[in-house]
Amino acid sequence: MLERLIVRNFKLFDEVDIELGQTVVFVGPNNSGKTSALQALALWELGVRRWSEKRGGKPAPKKRSGVTLNRRDLVALPVPDTNLLWRDLHVREGGRSADGKQKTENIRVDVEVHGVTTGRIWSCGLEFDYANAESIYCRPLGWAAGGAAVEDPIPSAALGVRVAYLPPMSGLASNEVRLDPGAVQVRLGEGRTAEVLRNLCHALTTGQGGTRWEELVRRMRDLFGVTVSPPVYVTERGELVMSYRDQRSVVLDMTAAGRGLQQTMLLLAFLLGNPGSTLLLDEPDAHLEILRQQQIYNAITEVAGASGSQVIAASHSEVILNEAAHRDVVVAFVGQPHRIDDGGSQVLKALKSIGFEQYYLAETTGWVLYLEGATDLAVLRAFARTLGHEAAALLERPFAHYVSNQPQKAREHFYGLREAKHDLVGLVVTDDLGREETSTAELGVVQWSRREIENYLCFPDVLESYAASLAAEMSAGPLFEGAEVARFRETMRACVAERVPPAALRDPADRWWRRVKASDELLDPVFESFFERIELPNLMRKTDYHRLASLVPADRIDDEVRLVLDRVVAVARAARPLGAGTAP
Repeated sequence: MLERLIVRNFKLFDEVDIELGQTVVFVGPNNSGKTSALQALALWELGVRRWSEKRGGKPAPKKRSGVTLNRRDLVALPVPDTNLLWRDLHVREGGRSADGKQKTENIRVDVEVHGVTTGRIWSCGLEFDYANAESIYCRPLGWAAGGAAVEDPIPSAALGVRVAYLPPMSGLASNEVRLDPGAVQVRLGEGRTAEVLRNLCHALTTGQGGTRWEELVRRMRDLFGVTVSPPVYVTERGELVMSYRDQRSVVLDMTAAGRGLQQTMLLLAFLLGNPGSTLLLDEPDAHLEILRQQQIYNAITEVAGASGSQVIAASHSEVILNEAAHRDVVVAFVGQPHRIDDGGSQVLKALKSIGFEQYYLAETTGWVLYLEGATDLAVLRAFARTLGHEAAALLERPFAHYVSNQPQKAREHFYGLREAKHDLVGLVVTDDLGREETSTAELGVVQWSRREIENYLCFPDVLESYAASLAAEMSAGPLFEGAEVARFRETMRACVAERVPPAALRDPADRWWRRVKASDELLDPVFESFFERIELPNLMRKTDYHRLASLVPADRIDDEVRLVLDRVVAVARAARPLGAGTAP
């Protein structure tokens, strides 16, 4: 089993030290290095394999030679130029020797793997030198030149490691020839998973593989309700064909199956047929609906555990992350990649009660915004844009959690996360609750002085502007637009007048505008009446009211809105996201 991965100067990585285990899940935002870590392992395995093929266990020569890896060999790392494997594309650096002469030295990519095999601890590091756009050199890490020939510096345990990098399936080949086991492994190494599914299954039905085939059939029946038939070799074409019977007892060719089924079958067939291997999975939840993700993750880990195999997966699935957080190694690629399930302490307590994805967002942003619902966020975002406020950028992708105007619910969530990320800060923004709520230095609570956030956008002129924009949008042409705009405006004016007290219509500062429940008592009936009168279905439901916010002129946006946006900026500035020189 591989227990530790150290990578230097590779792609996004300067130097990272990643703890591994029997089952590992890498999590993190896009472009954070999850796939790069899998690729580093695949590169290491390729280097070990090529070294073994060339050296064949013979003593290493005096000369510090290496083996050449061609760019086309790097199937798990598809790049047009091998320099893309180096951090910031820096393959060489200049300097001066002791005598002052200019010299150039290669920057090497290092991949060091530590493992345990049959109770024996071993380590094996490789270094990679840039040769040109099409090739790189590989040799044992830190291997000194000169002196007598030495024993092969690659430990025998490392030579026995079998690694397969399996990206998501892009479909199943319509035809599949029968392949020797070596050819199957080559295609897997090249990521050509669509060409080997039937071969992997065929291997389970031959020799001593019968019980393993039965295990695969049972699991596919439990997971998908289908009965898989063993592959049949068609001698005339030299091909393997394979079918399955669906829940209606219809027999279909395997190409008719969904990609989720095909991918699951590929993973299980590989694990059953290759005990003691290390499987690198990039997005194993691809093509799978949420309800199946947990089942299939559990099936993969159970089969891997029973066969002595190791699974290292990169995933974005909340289902898989939460499942893994309970029992497996989870490595967060936020800042320096780090394990977050160590010791089962407060971190796991937070993960189990709240969910890993929430903790992950807390780490990534360092702050959380609590609102009634998604409409409130959309309204704040629109106001910030109109005002050109600094909060506009922060509200594009915030960690927003919706608590239905329940500050206590926000506190429970916030302090649960804070057990895992001790410097988390947050802000709660609610409707007017009619009672005082306590703020703290780490979690502020703000209540709108008006009844709810919709009270800041339900002005008569804003509603008329909406009516005019709808008329222009639906007008049959320029000749009719003016008349339609006038008609829609007048209709909206009449609908508003029926619902707003005359005193409030005359005085925008009237208390009624502050205390009315704008969404239920004003906007709902006004829009229902308006669309009925213009003989259209209601196109403006409660979830759409945020669209009105963008129609409020900057000079009509209440100063209180600016103050709340200022609070958002202040909280975000106080945040210490991981990767900004802090620890969780």
